[in-house]
Amino acid sequence: MNGLTVAATSVVMDGNWLPDPVQPAVQMVFGLALRQLRTEAGLSLRALGKAAHYDYTRLSRAERGEHLVDPDVARALDRALQTGGLLGRLRSLEPPVAPARGRAPALPRTTFGDGPGDTVKLELRTADGRTVQVSLTRREFAQLLGSGALHAVLPAGVTDLDQADRLSHSLSGSRVDPEVLGYFQRLLTEHYTADKMLGPRQLLGPVMAQLDVLDTLRRTVRLGDTQPVLQLLTQYAEFAGWLHQDGGDLRAAMHWSDRASQWAQAAGDDEMVAYMLVRKSNIATLDNDPRAVVALAAAARQVRGDVSPKLLALASQQEARGWAQLHNVQRFRACLDRASDLLATHPAGLRPSSPVYLHGYDLDALEEQSASAYRSAGHTATAAAILERKIRQTPNHLARDQAHQRAKLANLVTAGPDPDPERAAELGIACLDAWRQTGSARIAGELHELKRTLARRWPDLPAARPLHDALMA
Repeated sequence: MNGLTVAATSVVMDGNWLPDPVQPAVQMVFGLALRQLRTEAGLSLRALGKAAHYDYTRLSRAERGEHLVDPDVARALDRALQTGGLLGRLRSLEPPVAPARGRAPALPRTTFGDGPGDTVKLELRTADGRTVQVSLTRREFAQLLGSGALHAVLPAGVTDLDQADRLSHSLSGSRVDPEVLGYFQRLLTEHYTADKMLGPRQLLGPVMAQLDVLDTLRRTVRLGDTQPVLQLLTQYAEFAGWLHQDGGDLRAAMHWSDRASQWAQAAGDDEMVAYMLVRKSNIATLDNDPRAVVALAAAARQVRGDVSPKLLALASQQEARGWAQLHNVQRFRACLDRASDLLATHPAGLRPSSPVYLHGYDLDALEEQSASAYRSAGHTATAAAILERKIRQTPNHLARDQAHQRAKLANLVTAGPDPDPERAAELGIACLDAWRQTGSARIAGELHELKRTLARRWPDLPAARPLHDALMA
């Protein structure tokens, strides 16, 4: 994986989260914005320091990128300079020592272009519509890119100066550079990999910004040249829907899934049309609507056109989950068998433009996903055995995925004929760090279900107290 990509937002080693190298980049961008805002306001460093009740010599260091002020100071500077909260949002790009619960901060929208001479101009747009321009030399810009953190304030996670130039030219013209689309496609593939580690909290901002730029491309290219942009937009919108779903916002998840469906139809992409029916079926499982789960998944199998066997297998797997929720074991097993047969006889055969998820979808993935269906069907021992194997096979650095598996297993070991509440509590506690880091609502949902089960059935269990306290904090 390219070291200068969104996947570099955090470093994970042996399952332990380490601080990432974001602060130098944040300090530089914060300092440039502060200097520009102060200059526009006509204030000296002393005057601004007095207005914000802060040492002006530290403000001088902050403007030079040598010091990053505390969040409360950034808010005071916002008030003094009437920035609409820009400095506070830039300051929020540095992750806290212990990530807080809740949504990630709304980041400033950013664009870039060529400045005079050997400079790159960044335009930071605040939530109230104000634009603040800061200029860097191309060398400074390249150094910021090299930090692996500037992608957080660029609109498209651009981590290569040549790609920045290409994108700038594409936005100002009527043709799309294939290199630009290829770059965004590679980024999306890396986002899928990063999602297994980072979850929605750290990925949603960059992905939404990238989607915004691609939509701008769609609006500027000639009508006859829109198909490749629409196909890529479809995949970004689908992934945005997934991140919102994992973050617990089902309304936003369905909104972006609907947008993805519309763009897929406009692009004539039959496989993505079918895939979005599967995705909507998956959302319906969380909405406790098993009839919609079955109907949408079955509709995906009926889409005419160029639909791969892998997609048909995924639709069958999703349909099986709906039948399991309806406690129709015969149809549940028939759908799983059909999915398994399709994957066994068609292990390859995907197009490069096929949904990214399908490229990693195989019999192992089917087995892991089937655990949820077996659980819904009441086959807790089978579901638990699958998850036990998958936890052993999942690398420690895939923190979000591993924590979700453990959280599901924790609930299963309380549900069988020989429950083990102490182990369930231990498994749940082991998921807490990843839950806090990733913001995954799926992990949170499993942990809260576990907490309720332990409190109801084993109210005096000492091992459950740390889990209860952490979830109630």
